[in-house]
Amino acid sequence: MTDFSDRLNKLSAEKRRYALDTLPGHLVETAQTARLQQLLTDFDFIQAKLAEFGVQALIEDYDLAMSSDVLLNPEQRETLQLIPGTLRLSAHILASDKTQLAGQLLGRLLSFDKPEIVALLEQAKQWRETTWFRPLIPTLTPPGGPLIRTFTGHSGSVEAVAISADGQRAVSGSKDKTLIVWNLATGEAERTLTGHRGSVEAVAISADGQRAVSASKDKTLKVWNLATGAAERTLTGHSGWVYAVAISADGQRAVSGSEDNTLIVWNLATGATERTLTGHRSWVYAVAISPDGQRAVSGSMDETLIVWNLATGATERTLTGHRSRVEAVAISPDGQRAVSGSMNNTLKLWNLATGEAERTLTGHRGSVEAVAISADGQRAVSGSMNNTLIVWNLATGATERTLTGHSGWVYAVAISADGQRAVSGSEDNTLKLWNLATGAAERTLTGHRLSVEAVAISADGQRAVSGSMDETLKVWNLATGEAERTLTGHRLSVEAVAISADGQRAVSGSRDETLKLWNLATGAAERTLTGHRLSVKAVGISADGQRAVSGSKDKTLKVWNLATGAAERTLTGHRDWVYAVAISADGQRAVSGSFDNTLKVWNLATGAAERTLTDHRLSVEAVAISADGQRAVSGSKDKTLIVWNLATGATERTLTGHSGWVYAVAISADGQRAVSGSFDNTLKVWNLATGEEIASFTAEAEFYGCALAPDGVTVVAGDKSGRVHFLRLEGLRG
Repeated sequence: MTDFSDRLNKLSAEKRRYALDTLPGHLVETAQTARLQQLLTDFDFIQAKLAEFGVQALIEDYDLAMSSDVLLNPEQRETLQLIPGTLRLSAHILASDKTQLAGQLLGRLLSFDKPEIVALLEQAKQWRETTWFRPLIPTLTPPGGPLIRTFTGHSGSVEAVAISADGQRAVSGSKDKTLIVWNLATGEAERTLTGHRGSVEAVAISADGQRAVSASKDKTLKVWNLATGAAERTLTGHSGWVYAVAISADGQRAVSGSEDNTLIVWNLATGATERTLTGHRSWVYAVAISPDGQRAVSGSMDETLIVWNLATGATERTLTGHRSRVEAVAISPDGQRAVSGSMNNTLKLWNLATGEAERTLTGHRGSVEAVAISADGQRAVSGSMNNTLIVWNLATGATERTLTGHSGWVYAVAISADGQRAVSGSEDNTLKLWNLATGAAERTLTGHRLSVEAVAISADGQRAVSGSMDETLKVWNLATGEAERTLTGHRLSVEAVAISADGQRAVSGSRDETLKLWNLATGAAERTLTGHRLSVKAVGISADGQRAVSGSKDKTLKVWNLATGAAERTLTGHRDWVYAVAISADGQRAVSGSFDNTLKVWNLATGAAERTLTDHRLSVEAVAISADGQRAVSGSKDKTLIVWNLATGATERTLTGHSGWVYAVAISADGQRAVSGSFDNTLKVWNLATGEEIASFTAEAEFYGCALAPDGVTVVAGDKSGRVHFLRLEGLRG
């Protein structure tokens, strides 16, 4: 406990609250630089202020210090910038779970060696007010890079985003049928706009910031009053889903594009259809209006763009060159050029006067879903199905920066009028605010190049093995968090991995329909096991290391003799894909989980299904068996875990708390706790006797695999972004 914490605890609740509220401002006003620096790098103060006033009030203390005339030297300023930078990156997490402060600070700041940051993190490590996950290596996005803040609130993928001209607000549209008005300074959702009956596919904000127009799969557009949240008008006229909308600079008109192959020019004052534009041979996915309001450019599934004269409705020019559908388009501020993005992973820079493609921009590894151009016309930012954004220099066509952080496809992007920031929307249900001007070096975070699908820990707790969509496995040293070896040989994604009890070998299962037996000391693939007819989704190894059991999308499990590579037995009975398998410690039984929503308990000696467990409402994605063989815990797409009594088949307990599909589960050696990983980006620890959730850790992508070391406190987890997290449970009680 620090001196500050000790003094704080002696105060009454009222005086404590007053001190937390006013002390930073008092130190600024009285120019007490040393005390201010000490206070703002004190973990106990940060935790107390967060608990009492919330994350935004805490951030404002640092903003006050940085903007004041207090004589902070450059080193002090740099240190103080790191802490609010971390708080902004974690604000969406800390707003709902203040107990994650220590974990978030460590996960983002462990790579910094500044003395005051090191001291702050040492304080954080000692926090014991509750059970929490302590990151052992830095696997969360650090401050100082392009990512500023993450916005959460939508329950479906974010399909559209626009920024107001003053840069104060953004409006997003989602598959959850709502729009949200965001305060970009605080990250708060100021207003939720409801009324559409289908996914919101596009949104535009008027230049005066008073109104927004949204387009939806319910075939309508809505005109919203952003001050009141009221839908002032519903625009009907399209006969198909509406995918695109743009507002003219004078706010008088909007142009929409639809699945019905047409565009409509709307009078926003009356809601009347002024003109219908026909010419595309397929769905219209994108539209932009020139700054002078004279022209529009649309992009279509027919692989073309059309330049329209809005006064006459005539087609002025058709732009051809993309080899796949055009998903996005933006027009430069001078109206001379347009940039389009296509499903063929490229963008094109067009000269609108001549119709020529001046430049093709290549770099994305997935379909380009969104594009915006800065107000000075110098840069474009595009979003892609490979989960990234790219900042392009339009004069040279060079990639200036790749923005990583989303764990799903990027569907939308907008740039602020000053060109300093961008907001992106993604399939991962979040928006992210980016600093486009930062020159900070991006730090490399530990992991695979693509999603980590599976992870296992050796029985001695010395190593972990992860399997990834990048077709490799990595062998990790748990003491250091370093990758000791990369195992290559699979031709497709690695979906499953298990380690033998002696820690000498691992078995992996792959989408290439095979399993491989690896020698972990040499990295050699000793044997390839063939027999499944579809992707291998799960694997377990018996305690004696003699056999493995695999589960596949071919609806079967196979029992393998690891000495010979022969399939000794095929277990049939599931009606759909087998996603999970675990073997009891005595090697007598296996439990499997399936897309058919059930688990089955198998007698491995006979191959008979002894019992079917049927309480999950959706597919079973993960299963683990306790060391004594008495219980199993399963995770499901129904967002729950179930604790099963394997002797009776009864459900002992249902664990609820995840807000996304549960993909991973592990049980501690003593059978007291389970750790689960979910599509909601969280790891959770459960008390199996009470069903209580005792700790949670939020990362930046969905968790697909987790493992718990024999010590009962070390956790390794892999996520969709390719990162491998090494964590330790602190503050366990009982």
